[in-house]
Amino acid sequence: MTMKKTQQFLAKLKLPTEDNHALKPSSKRFKDGGQYRLEIPSVEGPRVFRAVLEEAKAYKVPIHRISQGSGVMLLTRDEIREMAHMGREEGIEVCLFVGPRATFETGAQTASAAGKVIGLQHRGADQLIYAIEDVRRACDLGIRSILPADLGLIWVLHQMKQKGELPKNLVIKSSVTLPAANPATAKLFEQCGVSTLNIPTDLSPAQLGAIRQAVDIPIDLYIEVPDNFGGFIRYYEMPKILQVAAPVYFKFGLRNAPDIYPSGRHLEDLAVNMGRERLHRARIALDLLEEYGPDFKMSPLGSKDLGIPEVE
Repeated sequence: MTMKKTQQFLAKLKLPTEDNHALKPSSKRFKDGGQYRLEIPSVEGPRVFRAVLEEAKAYKVPIHRISQGSGVMLLTRDEIREMAHMGREEGIEVCLFVGPRATFETGAQTASAAGKVIGLQHRGADQLIYAIEDVRRACDLGIRSILPADLGLIWVLHQMKQKGELPKNLVIKSSVTLPAANPATAKLFEQCGVSTLNIPTDLSPAQLGAIRQAVDIPIDLYIEVPDNFGGFIRYYEMPKILQVAAPVYFKFGLRNAPDIYPSGRHLEDLAVNMGRERLHRARIALDLLEEYGPDFKMSPLGSKDLGIPEVE
């Protein structure tokens, strides 16, 4: 009886009362009618971006979004402008991580076993302001997609969009270091202004389907997962995931590869080679999806709701 009352209360909140064990199909889509898009993460600068574009053409892999993890603050203005121009020319969303964050600070909690729960949040009011300034800088240079890992920052950025302090078309992509693991958390993130939602890398299709029932925004999911987030390779699951969770951004991390954040010229060759291999993996995954899920529809490139840079 107690569980039934709880389920009834969740239903009143318009939340699912159980995981999608029946794997009921999602009827939701991107605004362009597509069910999935492709994202290449860890594109840490213009040279890596160029290599990714070369491999995308060689492997005939469409790219909807690239993302960067070291942060706006570790790119020069010229590098940001160059990436913005490349994204604009190719019709690709360019998403830059917001910095600084807790791991860049002098605090020791993030380095402790129990303290890692702080993740990449911003410590104190000063660091929150620095993060907002990082976003302003990116937007001033033409970027229209940012990647925060702090829910408070997300809420502030959404308020700034509403009041005209930031571009209204700015995409706010929550980080995998701030994942929404259940329908209630996902709904809260959506209400706070998240545009696309990162979730834990290891959720089952039934759990993914429950989150999809609670929110309308796209879900971001690593389909090949970096080692430090679990190291799964889920290519064969793509059709089932799309069935219950569309619309989805499939992200291609890389197994058996080092964490390169924060990146820079000392790691640039490695970052370039990792970027190239991500396109190789994406081609393999697409081949499998085309074989086992040929009816699923990919979004066209250059869709209006993408955070494509705005530069002359």
